[in-house]
Amino acid sequence: MAGKRNPWGNPPGKGGNGGGDDGGDGPSEDAPAGGGNGGKSDGPRNPWLPGGGSGPGTQGERPRRSASIEDIFKNRGPEGPRRAGGGGGGPNFRIPTGPGGRNWFPLALGAIAVVWLFFSSVHFIQPREKAIVTWLGGKYSHDLDPGTNFTLPWPLHVVDVENVSEIRLERIPEGASEEKLILTADQNLVDLSYLIRWNIKDLTLFRFQLADPEDTLNEVAEAAMRAAVAEQDLDTVLTGEGRANIELNVRTNMQAVLDALESGIAVQGIEIEKTDAPSAVIEAFNDVLAARQDAERNINDARRYEQQQLAQAQGEAAAFNNIYEEYRLAPRVTRQRMYYETMEAVLSRTDKTIVEADGVTPYLALPELRRRSQEATLTVQQAEGQ
Repeated sequence: MAGKRNPWGNPPGKGGNGGGDDGGDGPSEDAPAGGGNGGKSDGPRNPWLPGGGSGPGTQGERPRRSASIEDIFKNRGPEGPRRAGGGGGGPNFRIPTGPGGRNWFPLALGAIAVVWLFFSSVHFIQPREKAIVTWLGGKYSHDLDPGTNFTLPWPLHVVDVENVSEIRLERIPEGASEEKLILTADQNLVDLSYLIRWNIKDLTLFRFQLADPEDTLNEVAEAAMRAAVAEQDLDTVLTGEGRANIELNVRTNMQAVLDALESGIAVQGIEIEKTDAPSAVIEAFNDVLAARQDAERNINDARRYEQQQLAQAQGEAAAFNNIYEEYRLAPRVTRQRMYYETMEAVLSRTDKTIVEADGVTPYLALPELRRRSQEATLTVQQAEGQ
C-alpha cells in the first residue's frame, strides 16, 4: 500500500494535515520541500467537490477548500453537474412567470386580498334576520337591518347574524318522564308540564343585556306558572277552562317581567301539555276521578228525567185546557164524551165481559176460554218444533 494516496487525506504515518498512527507533521512525499503546515500539503479532500475528489498536491491542480452546504446543493442542481459534464440532479422549484418574465405572485396575492375583503365586508341579511356588528368580536358597534350591508373586514368587524322571527320552543320540564309538582290553592299537588313559544324581539338586548337569556326565560316561566296555579283549586286546573285562564295569566306575567329585565324576548304563547296527580297517589286520584264522573252521570240522568216529567206534565195541562175550552162551549156533549172515554180506559184493563141482553148468559168466562186457547196453541207449536 506504500506510495498510494488516500482520497480522504495522507496515508498513515505521513506528514501534513492527514492523521496517522504517529501523528507526524512532516512533509508529504508528493509535496514540495518546506511542507508541513507551512507548505502545500494534502489534507482531507471532499469527494463532492468538482474534480472527483483529486487533491491539490500536484502542480497545476486547483487548491482545495472547505466544503459548504451551498456548494453541495449548487453542484447537485441541474446546472452545475451539466456544466461539469456530470449527470442530472434533483428538481429545482421556481415560481411560474408570466410573459416577459413577469412574476405572478403579487397578482395572486392581490386577488386573494380582494376576495377576502369582499366576503368579509359585504353582508346580505335576509328579511327574517338581523345582525350585530362588534369590534374584534367583543365591543358592540351597531346593528344591520335586512338587505345589503357593508362593514370593515374581518377581524376588525365581526358580524353575528340571527333569525329573529323564528318561533323557538322551551319545554318545562325538559324530559317527558320528569315530574314538575306545583301546589294548588286547595293544598293539592299537581304534576304539570307546559311548553313556551317565544322569539327574539330585540337582538341587541338579547345578546348583551343578560348573561344567559334562555335560563332566565325558564326561571321566569316557572315562577309565573307556580303563582298562577297557586290561585286555582285542583278541579279548575284539571278542566279545560281553568287551563286557558292559567295560560293567559302566565304569558301576561312573564312578558311583564322580561320587559322589566330588558331581555329582548317576546313570549308568543304558553301551552299546558299535562296536568296529572303525582305518581305516588295516581291510583287513588284515578278512583276519585271515577267517583266524580259517576256522580256527574247520575246527576245528568236525574236532570234528564226531570225534564221529561216536566214536559209530560206541561203536555197534560195543555190538553186539559183544550178540553175545558170545549166543555165551556158544549157541556153535555163534553161530559158524555168524557164518560165514554173513561169507561173505555177502565174496561179495557178488566178480564170480565158483561152482556145485557135477553137469552144471553149474563157472564161468560171469556178470559178462561182465551187462556185455554193460548195453551193449546203453545202446545201445538212445541210439538211442531220437536
